Amino acid sequence: MTSNKKEGGDPRIAIMGAGPGGLCMGIKLREAGFENFVILERSPQVGGTWNFNRYPGCACDIPSHLYSFSFEIKPDWKRPYATQPEILEYLEGVADKYGMLPFCRFDDGVASAAWSDERAKWILRLDSGEKVEADIVVSAIGMFNSIVIPEIEGLETFEGTLFHSSRWDQEHSLEGERVGVIGAAGSAIQLIPEVAKMAGQVHVFQRSANWVLPKEDTPYTEEELEHFRKDPNAAQEVRDGIFEGIESGQAFYDGAVREDMEATVREAIEVVENPEVREKLVPTHMWGCKRPLFSNDYYVAYNRPNLELVTEGIERITADSVVTDDGQERKIDTLVLATGFSSIEFLTAIDVIGRNGLDLEDAWKDGAQAYMGMTTAGFPNLFMLYGPNTNQGSLITMIEWQVDHIIKHLERMVDENLAWIDVKGDLQAEYNVQMQKDIEAVEPWMDGCTGYYRAASGRVVTQWPKNMTAFKQMIAEFNPEAYETGSI
Repeated sequence: MTSNKKEGGDPRIAIMGAGPGGLCMGIKLREAGFENFVILERSPQVGGTWNFNRYPGCACDIPSHLYSFSFEIKPDWKRPYATQPEILEYLEGVADKYGMLPFCRFDDGVASAAWSDERAKWILRLDSGEKVEADIVVSAIGMFNSIVIPEIEGLETFEGTLFHSSRWDQEHSLEGERVGVIGAAGSAIQLIPEVAKMAGQVHVFQRSANWVLPKEDTPYTEEELEHFRKDPNAAQEVRDGIFEGIESGQAFYDGAVREDMEATVREAIEVVENPEVREKLVPTHMWGCKRPLFSNDYYVAYNRPNLELVTEGIERITADSVVTDDGQERKIDTLVLATGFSSIEFLTAIDVIGRNGLDLEDAWKDGAQAYMGMTTAGFPNLFMLYGPNTNQGSLITMIEWQVDHIIKHLERMVDENLAWIDVKGDLQAEYNVQMQKDIEAVEPWMDGCTGYYRAASGRVVTQWPKNMTAFKQMIAEFNPEAYETGSI
């Protein structure tokens, strides 16, 4: 492979994040012959979201055999939907097997990134204050990096134990405590049943109900695991079946499938014995308007005498209680903020300055947007994994295809001796106009929900509006003419 560096080495590549995206990028770089890269990670180890999120009950909502790399299929997942410890163990094993750990720089994430027009390089300022230069930057920080702290009067005055679900205090025991959980979405529906088993009393403060689908998650028997281990094709067949099921069961677009899912959830809610609680758990929005959730334990947990569902709004928080709009005060020992992440920020979670001093915050003032989810105009040599409008199906599957596409860009830069490439602004704008038109055709996303999918402008910035196969086919078409370039 030829080089685009006068010194004769490979271009210097900086990868932000050592989660699934960062690890996949590093593995594929080495496979393509690129060895001059570093993976910059804010935490002490690999794993990304599966390292940070360690709350009780944490699990994936995509079946395990598909939520894993195609080049490293794990034959013996313990159950169809893996829990956080097993996923983290898998990622740690991948990092070790493929030699990624020597490339990782832990406990020093990227605080800001600035492009030098004069030098055609990125200058990264790390949390430690040190500066790192790179010819190419790949962001693998994804969607789940900025936690949401709710703006509630008096939150800062609470004197009990307080933490966000993604920063779970492993040293703190909930045994016998009065626990308040603010939130009833992704992390909340997983942790609430587990917390209720430990705590003396749990109060769940729900702003709006969500659709929580049951899932086929019976742990594999030893006989089944032995079959997976002995038959090299067995796990692949399961993986293929999961993929086809997701691709063909697109409830976002098929009203009949959507109605079936809503009916399934309504039936699942019937397990709740108290009719008033049952009614409060029924969503008022269309399935798919918000992030779909999965749990077999959530609804039944409300039959526990120590679990209360509170739907009145929170008026304020005191030193030892939560006061709701009806004036009721509930004493709390530990307050868990299960309020999720700001999924619409993407790379603006850090300060990024591109060509001619362009601030990414300004470029994305109407909401994050990119060309094919991976490059954004005005920011040369900057690639994103799991960027704007790429959320669909299995995150890891989508990431693998994105990495393959990015490798093509890097090989082109080396082969043509290019100092930089930057997607053309008019082409990016045209792409995103069509993207929003396609999104507007997805009925559930137009049902009035806000938050997870939408920027303040109303633009849906997280979702890919077609199936995974359509995304793969789109990015397989590599068009050099879509990019401005500069030679060394």
